[in-house]
Amino acid sequence: MPSPTSLDIWQALKRQAETMNQPDNHLSRLLESRERNESCLLQYDGMSYDYVYQRVTPQIMAMLKSLAQEQDICGRFKDMADGKQVNNTEHRAALHMAARQFSDQAVLVDGVDAMPEIRRVRDQIRGFSQDVHAGRIVGSTGKPFRDVVIIGIGGSYLGTEFVSTALQAYAKKGIRLHYLSNVDIHNFGEIAAIIDPEATLWVVVSKSYTTAETLANEMLARQFMFQKGLDPAKHIVAVTSKGSPGDRPENPMLATFHMFDFIGGRYSVTSAVGGVPLSLALGYDIFERFLKGAESMDHHALAADETANIPLTAALISIWNNNFLGYPAQAIIPYATPLRCLASHVQQLNMESNGKMVTANGQFLDIPTGMIQFGEPGTNAQHSFFQLAHQGRPFPVEFIGILEPQYAGLDVKTKGVTGHQELWANLLSQSMSLALGSRGNDVFRYFPGNRPSSLLVLKDLSPERVGGLLSFYEAKTIFEAFVWGINPFDQFGVELGKTMATGIREAMAQKNLDADHNFADVDPISRHYLKQLYQS
Repeated sequence: MPSPTSLDIWQALKRQAETMNQPDNHLSRLLESRERNESCLLQYDGMSYDYVYQRVTPQIMAMLKSLAQEQDICGRFKDMADGKQVNNTEHRAALHMAARQFSDQAVLVDGVDAMPEIRRVRDQIRGFSQDVHAGRIVGSTGKPFRDVVIIGIGGSYLGTEFVSTALQAYAKKGIRLHYLSNVDIHNFGEIAAIIDPEATLWVVVSKSYTTAETLANEMLARQFMFQKGLDPAKHIVAVTSKGSPGDRPENPMLATFHMFDFIGGRYSVTSAVGGVPLSLALGYDIFERFLKGAESMDHHALAADETANIPLTAALISIWNNNFLGYPAQAIIPYATPLRCLASHVQQLNMESNGKMVTANGQFLDIPTGMIQFGEPGTNAQHSFFQLAHQGRPFPVEFIGILEPQYAGLDVKTKGVTGHQELWANLLSQSMSLALGSRGNDVFRYFPGNRPSSLLVLKDLSPERVGGLLSFYEAKTIFEAFVWGINPFDQFGVELGKTMATGIREAMAQKNLDADHNFADVDPISRHYLKQLYQS
């Protein structure tokens, strides 16, 4: 694919951005056009996306869609779904969507249908979770499992944490999930203090089963069980790739669930990575409803044209805000407490996928890719960083609203409205005030406005809608990458720090064996802090 900056449409969009920055194109003026406003609403399967408060015109949107066509991003998205090798740097397909496919259609990877193995793993997850819930699988002392600790880092837990938190209202199986992601002993200590060891199942999630942090935490868990007189082989399951160290007879476990090379960590929550813990906490039926919601949005992302496609439109607006209007960051503000872990998941999903500086064919880009993603639920965010949003550095905001809450609650009214209605009053007023601003005579209360936002509205927070939300952000991320011509499926930047940690780790191991070791084999800055560490 050519660099996008070499395209005539890219240069035309740059000229449009110069025009958009003129005072006459303030959002307050754009909003005067009823025809424009009505064209900014897209809807599909219990989700609507409204970009009326974005700094775009119908002409700009038409040009962005022309950019999408010239980069063939819909064609490349279909290539991905068909099992073609879109992850060219690692010579792999990217088939996370196959993990939630329920049709009989084959998905070929190197000429072999991947679906039978995907279905086998789903069936295994169903059977295992049902056996745990029925008490047919228990711990080494006969107690049924009531705590499940997920040992994994990055994509091995972030997506699962988002979904399990979003669907906590459906967790009626009496099982609590805990996430042991950080090698920091505080993470382990906090979990160990509240679980019942005899009723705890540990789920180790690692594709290679070589991740240093994950193996360190597994070792802690095993030692913890030994100290409690428990047999780890009856308290641990693994989610890993076939043939990894976690999938060998010399490492006995209750069960092993396979991952696949063609599903990357940050895209893996609909695979066994999320399937095992979510089915234990929610029940397999709820997990399958979640999968089908993701599948539905997948179909929309694949089949809808550029005019009606929600994740594609959101991706193009992100490109516009990033590369043409110069915003380096985007906030995700869900006005729903169950979505409080969404921003953390999207941080990894988007920033690890799109934080690149070269195209998929190895050419350095002369434009920034990716945006800084951050967020906090509303109304908490309003009392945290919205001062900056209104009067400091501007950044686009993706507001998320839920029409029907998971809990009915009491119809208690304050100032004439219920709590859910108050939430919506804040959501609508924040997006409007960011756009319009306020220009009184008091300089301290001057708000420039012209600050863009979108409104993503879900009918409810059912498993289907949460699945659709997950798929929306995955597709949006990938569409952005395909516009830039980058590979959103590798993450070599993550590996650099790990490589450098190896030498420091080896020096520390040597010190643990030899008290006289002076860290001469590490750099002076690291040596300074290592000496402090060993003196403490």
